Amino acid sequence: MTAAAENVEAREAERTDPGERGRLRISRTVLRKIAEHAADQDPGSARTRRRIAGVGLGEHGASAQLSGPDDALRVRLDVALRYPAPVRETVASVRKRVGAELRRIADFRVRAIDVTVSALVPADPPARVE
Repeated sequence: MTAAAENVEAREAERTDPGERGRLRISRTVLRKIAEHAADQDPGSARTRRRIAGVGLGEHGASAQLSGPDDALRVRLDVALRYPAPVRETVASVRKRVGAELRRIADFRVRAIDVTVSALVPADPPARVE
């Protein structure tokens, strides 16, 4: 094939509608990470310390599990919330944020978001001035 013919094919490929060029498949791992990140970004959520047998292993945020077909995704979240805060309103905010982010970033429709509150973390005390 000549260089001129390759250039013509390349230009035609650029003009082809993106939907006709191929398929995009987003891994469930990516969707799970989007959900976890969105839950962690909510102002009412908190990170907790991870400990096993008294040994500190750092901090972790929300964890998610996904199930169901791509057009009706079901998300199960396990989150820690800041205390004191209205739990019902905070969970509603987390649900809304996670659903919106999955729709915005990956164009996935979420059928249900089940939230388990695994911990209530006290808010940081204000700094003392002496």
